[in-house]
Amino acid sequence: MNYKKSHQRLLVLDDSLHNTGKKIREELSSVVRTGDYLWLAFDEGHSLERLKRVRSTYKEHQSFPLTDYIDLPAGKDEVDIEGLAYDGKYLWIAGSHSSKRDKPDDREESVKKRIKRLSKLKIDQNRYTIARIPIVEDPKTGEYQLHKSCTDPNQPKKKLTAAKLKAKENYSQLSKKLAKDKHFASFIDIPGKDNGLDIEGIAVVGERIFLGLRGPVLRGWAIILEIQVKQKSKKTLKLKKIGKKGKHYRKHFVHLHGMGIRELAVAEDDLLILAGPTMDCDGTIALYRIVQGLPDTKESMLYNDEIERLANVTLGHRTQYGKDKAEGLTLAEDGKLLVVYDAPAIRRKKNESDAYADIFTYPEGEKASK
Repeated sequence: MNYKKSHQRLLVLDDSLHNTGKKIREELSSVVRTGDYLWLAFDEGHSLERLKRVRSTYKEHQSFPLTDYIDLPAGKDEVDIEGLAYDGKYLWIAGSHSSKRDKPDDREESVKKRIKRLSKLKIDQNRYTIARIPIVEDPKTGEYQLHKSCTDPNQPKKKLTAAKLKAKENYSQLSKKLAKDKHFASFIDIPGKDNGLDIEGIAVVGERIFLGLRGPVLRGWAIILEIQVKQKSKKTLKLKKIGKKGKHYRKHFVHLHGMGIRELAVAEDDLLILAGPTMDCDGTIALYRIVQGLPDTKESMLYNDEIERLANVTLGHRTQYGKDKAEGLTLAEDGKLLVVYDAPAIRRKKNESDAYADIFTYPEGEKASK
């Protein structure tokens, strides 16, 4: 395992930009880099957070509400953004597409009420979001800016437009299709943290969009969904038919010894996977690589010995119980990788709101071992 943690980068976060009552660093769920800028998502929000690299620190926190760019069925309610990706023109966003089970956290309530909470399921309409927002670099300042619509800097006669995959109140076009799929039908109504459908990563290569699933994991096999989209209307995308018998998706099964996918990223021709426990429990979170990515004309199955395990990122309870859950992964500068954490351990916190991200390097001239 040759990716090694070399150092850390401080993320300077401003909780006053939101009124959720929670600290942003406790809820980080995804990250992607564009030039000197990091874009972050956190579980309780409906916005994207942008930090600028200033020497060895990311700071100058700004927040960008998604409702400024795309229509959300529940307005400014939680989106549960679990995946971010950048394809050179658009910033892509993936919501979890999962329902959630209530938590019996309040010990002052009666046992009867706490038990009842575990029977309650909730569907947040905004979670069924897969969207893209134009992002363009200012050639003078290097600043990356989001737009609802703008001219494509590489093709001046073409427009880039923000758009969202076709969706209704409690499903998207994708989840509606999966509800009839033999692998997914029995998991659609199960909450994400109970091994139900739970999108937790997105990566984009050309027209190919990969969605990493934390659940379901089937007999140790995690699943990556591949989709492609086309413009349906000014604000709406729809799925293309890319699979056998006119299906709108392909399934790729990867054996990660029972782990689900927490994040996806692209490094040149390779697909990187951050994988960890599917259920709400402690455990190892590891980094994997699929050399040359996934086949582009068919579905696939990759056994564990066909996937390179590059590093253990965290080791669950060895750090601090219920803490340090690696959730976000992006390619940093100079071939390095940057990882951000949900529920950071005490050693990863600084001041009232700031947190450290880890930087992993790949030793030049060495090959990753399987």
